[in-house]
Amino acid sequence: MSELKKKLNEEMKASMKSGDALRLSVIRLLKSSIKNKEIERGKGAELNDQEVMEVIVSAVKQRNDAIEQFVKGNRGDLAEKEKKEIEILNTFLPQPLTEGEVRSLVSKAILETGAAGIKDMGKVMKSLMPQILGRADNGAVSKMVKELLAS
Repeated sequence: MSELKKKLNEEMKASMKSGDALRLSVIRLLKSSIKNKEIERGKGAELNDQEVMEVIVSAVKQRNDAIEQFVKGNRGDLAEKEKKEIEILNTFLPQPLTEGEVRSLVSKAILETGAAGIKDMGKVMKSLMPQILGRADNGAVSKMVKELLAS
């Protein structure tokens, strides 16, 4: 079992004991998403930490999209609930990278891949993804890659 899955199990037990219903609900939904992903893979498949992190990042993205929709629909109460859920999910992700750290990683990836222009953006992003997953916004990183490749 991956370390992240073990941490989820421990946090779920702690949430049950403390009576934190929201945290418990978020963790249960997350565990369910992980289990569904494993079922999709086939019998006996188990996700590693990287893949579990991808599921968590996806859950955060879904909640960000929901917040947008709730704000448009004047449902501030539901948007606040989603924000709290994001805070809980973020506790299972690594520390976010600063803009300087991201810029450094992007520059390094451009050099390593030998990217010469915008047409090589896919190579650079593919190289970067394992390093930034869950630690930086993919849209912002993509924008930074474009800027550095254009200059």
